[in-house]
Amino acid sequence: MDSIEIKGKIYDNETRCEHYHSQLDIVAIKFYCCKEYYPCITCHEETANHEVNIWPANKFNEKAILCGKCKTEMPVHEYLASDSKCPNCKANFNEGCKLHHHLYFHIEKK
Repeated sequence: MDSIEIKGKIYDNETRCEHYHSQLDIVAIKFYCCKEYYPCITCHEETANHEVNIWPANKFNEKAILCGKCKTEMPVHEYLASDSKCPNCKANFNEGCKLHHHLYFHIEKK
């Protein structure tokens, strides 16, 4: 498998960055606007030269999430349904990321 480049202010090889680097911060997101992986929106804002565009709901079947532990890419819908755990290696993700989903994904209000 080819190595996936993670852009931004990287802290380690499990996708942690200078903004989010707890044991659970092991998710990188492929931004819809540039199709590049970043650990967080702040990394994107500080290092990309364009505005963020969020993933439209009709594109949630595209691979856009990377587990920093096992390097598995998953579609947005699988990540959103994962209960903050990698479906492949079962590593725990930061549950607080759910508070930021609206910054990355177009989530319909119920």
